[in-house]
Amino acid sequence: MRVISGYARGKKLKAPSGLHTRPITDMIKEALFNVWGPGIVNASILDLFAGSGSVGIEALSRGAAQAVFVDNDKNAVKVMAENLRICGFDNGYELYHNDVFKAVNTFSRNRRCFDYIYVDPPFTEDKIFDQIMMVLGQADILARQGALVIRTRRQRELAPSFGKLNQYRKKNYGESTLHYYRYMEEDQNDDGNISDLG
Repeated sequence: MRVISGYARGKKLKAPSGLHTRPITDMIKEALFNVWGPGIVNASILDLFAGSGSVGIEALSRGAAQAVFVDNDKNAVKVMAENLRICGFDNGYELYHNDVFKAVNTFSRNRRCFDYIYVDPPFTEDKIFDQIMMVLGQADILARQGALVIRTRRQRELAPSFGKLNQYRKKNYGESTLHYYRYMEEDQNDDGNISDLG
């Protein structure tokens, strides 16, 4: 696992031991950032269930102004701190050892808003996917023109909408699927907006 592009390109990242999720592969991460494109420059990103911090670190490397990492695993937080140090980042980020649900509620109360949100819950906790999406659908912490992506196992279906969030794209990669959500304009018809390219 490495940083693919930007300031920290080629830096190897450590992965926490004992996590229940499969670490995001370089292929999936590159595909994700190809979809997000140049909008990541000067943007803010929230990395939930952050694990190694690979996605938030990639965003910083590509020019994001701020990355916020949240994970409730103490070992994961230590590994993230080490990965940020390895990549040469000493500012522009916040690192929280906290329950993701509590953190989202805190951000919502404080009216914090993020341009991109990446969510990568443990694959072994099936109920958590709908639970966190329902919370995020009500939290109002995604920028109006922003994008939220959640990774699931390939067989895991998600609802086309959660509160204010509507799915507009999904893509399979091996045993994983990336589901893309954004706010839907009130006068926009959501029929046929989802693309599944494999």
